[in-house]
Amino acid sequence: MCHRIFCQQLLLTVTLLLSLGAFANGEQKAAVCGACHGVDGNSINPAWPSLAGQGADYIVKQLQAYKSGSRQNGLMSPMAANLSDIDMIEIADYFAKQSPKIYFTSDEESVVAEKIYRGGDKSRGIPACMSCHGPNGAGNPAAKYPALRGQHADYTEGQLLSYRDRTRDTDQQMMMRSIAAKLSDEEITQLSKYVSALH
Repeated sequence: MCHRIFCQQLLLTVTLLLSLGAFANGEQKAAVCGACHGVDGNSINPAWPSLAGQGADYIVKQLQAYKSGSRQNGLMSPMAANLSDIDMIEIADYFAKQSPKIYFTSDEESVVAEKIYRGGDKSRGIPACMSCHGPNGAGNPAAKYPALRGQHADYTEGQLLSYRDRTRDTDQQMMMRSIAAKLSDEEITQLSKYVSALH
């Protein structure tokens, strides 16, 4: 019995040390990313995405897309080119464990956006955004749907516009492209502000 308890404690200790080691590696590897995305994953430039609290699998998926060329960006494509799968996982795990900075939006700005986010628009075939991104914007890590809370409104708006004009096509089964195509400029702007303030 004592031997079994000792083995369980030893296994727990080893697991903890390995996870701390991976976290330390991730923090070191993410240091260069911090120049744009913030040391803690909260970017200070609204054109660059915040990664704090983002699903690790989603971050890895995007890094792989940049590396393969299926997603193009003049800054990110060369950054991802030299990352191994382990690098991507460790960097993603580090940023996923950081706390996102939540923004503020006024109630007046939220009226239209909240209706679409929480209920969609059946008449136009727009599903509720929260069905994939969660009621508080934390995303769905298992499905690799990204967290939206704490994201810069400017960045989110740019991505929705890219989906709408089909210059970004990394969405599963064209889901975001088909939804964004049905949104007006004003709805995209308001949704982008609204999701940045979810918590």
